[in-house]
Amino acid sequence: MFEIIREIFVPFLGTTLGAASVFVVRKGLPRTFQRALTGFAAGVMVAASVWGLIIPSMEQASAMGTLAFLPALAGLWLGFLFLMLLDKIVPHLHQNASCPEGMPCSLKRTSMMVLAVALHNLPEGMAVGAVLAGMLSGDAGVTGAAALTLSLGIAIQNFPEGAIISIPLREEGMSRRRAFLMGALSGVVEPLGALLTLLAASFILPALPYLLSFAAGAMLYVVVEELIPEMSEGEHSHIGTVLFAVGFSVMMVLDVVLG
Repeated sequence: MFEIIREIFVPFLGTTLGAASVFVVRKGLPRTFQRALTGFAAGVMVAASVWGLIIPSMEQASAMGTLAFLPALAGLWLGFLFLMLLDKIVPHLHQNASCPEGMPCSLKRTSMMVLAVALHNLPEGMAVGAVLAGMLSGDAGVTGAAALTLSLGIAIQNFPEGAIISIPLREEGMSRRRAFLMGALSGVVEPLGALLTLLAASFILPALPYLLSFAAGAMLYVVVEELIPEMSEGEHSHIGTVLFAVGFSVMMVLDVVLG
């Protein structure tokens, strides 16, 4: 039970720790540190998507024989398309939203940023819930190591997301405590999404291959659309690329050693 609670709340802890940086950082996180952290998280999430989500999805559908790839393929594309739809509804984290008449620009930008982070966190919470449901079912090919590493990878990705909300709010005059709360609250949807998915496990087990690959598609979309551009922008540096390989390697080793 402790392991399940830990996996559910670790991603939220990453957002909270990122938001807490408002108490110690004055002008944002150092760019090199951001790129290293983002690269590492991207590597972990890609590896976790493959070993923790896509491969178990195909193993779950092994009774389909040579067509066992179909649920994984369908779920993967559904995850991609779902995140693409979210990006049409809310702006990317690095985009400035336009300011409607009667609303201060800083308030509009902050509100949209919180909404963007929260909506992007929802499928990540569902991914954790789907993996835990597969682990508890005992026949989905999902290991405790895969669940833990997936949660850790999401938590690492969430750290800068919490910071990019709380620190700008502080710079706009909000108190440190309130800015921290706003940043932390953007991550609340993750444990909620994980809990709801887990509670519905008895109903979703027949669709588990699709849910696992759906989570993988959503995660890979975030990596390609958000994390890789973030770790590569600015002055040329290999730090993000090297840390991507480190994160991928860590996940690979953990999957074997702990699996």
